[in-house]
Amino acid sequence: MSNALLQHSPAAERNQGPILAQLLALLAPTGAALEIASGTGQHAAHFAAALPGWSWQPTDQQATHFGSITGWAAQAQAHNVRAPLRLDVLHNPWPAGDPAFGTPFDLIYCANMLHIAPWACCTGLMQGAARHLAPGGHLVTYGPYLEDGVPTAPGNLAFDASLRAQDAAWGIRRIEDVAAVAAQAGLQLAARHAMPANNLLLVWTHATRNL
Repeated sequence: MSNALLQHSPAAERNQGPILAQLLALLAPTGAALEIASGTGQHAAHFAAALPGWSWQPTDQQATHFGSITGWAAQAQAHNVRAPLRLDVLHNPWPAGDPAFGTPFDLIYCANMLHIAPWACCTGLMQGAARHLAPGGHLVTYGPYLEDGVPTAPGNLAFDASLRAQDAAWGIRRIEDVAAVAAQAGLQLAARHAMPANNLLLVWTHATRNL
């Protein structure tokens, strides 16, 4: 695999260690994971290499990322990373353009998507996760969030303004709004973890299937 195909995100390189630490504390030794909006593929490769008992299914809406996803997995010798699939969270069933997933996932992981996608994608993510999570499974979302009663870091305020300047449909989401959409899909917030650079890692589960 040519390094020319490898796309690189400095943010993904910085945050993959802290995120992995949370995943290792949360997850069982074996399971099946679905990653939404895999992007460069750095997270898929890093997490799958550290979780050899897990199968990792990367997806992205843009097939232009697939070569990079495959390349990072090969470089990490993460043989448990499956071939990437095109997935649009607004499509029902998942994935788009392929047979629907027939087996539920123990983990659905989505990092840094909600603030660079229209709000409808939050609904799509929560509804899709509710359909495809196994009993006792976890949806893990990572990124910046706004919280009622919690001062927003200046960096996140500036980031939010820059996002909305690029696209009026983008912007950092309020946890309370995300939780309301999750509840409509039958999911509830089970854990909140503060992460570096003013980000949060949120763990969601079926509301009627508690940990």
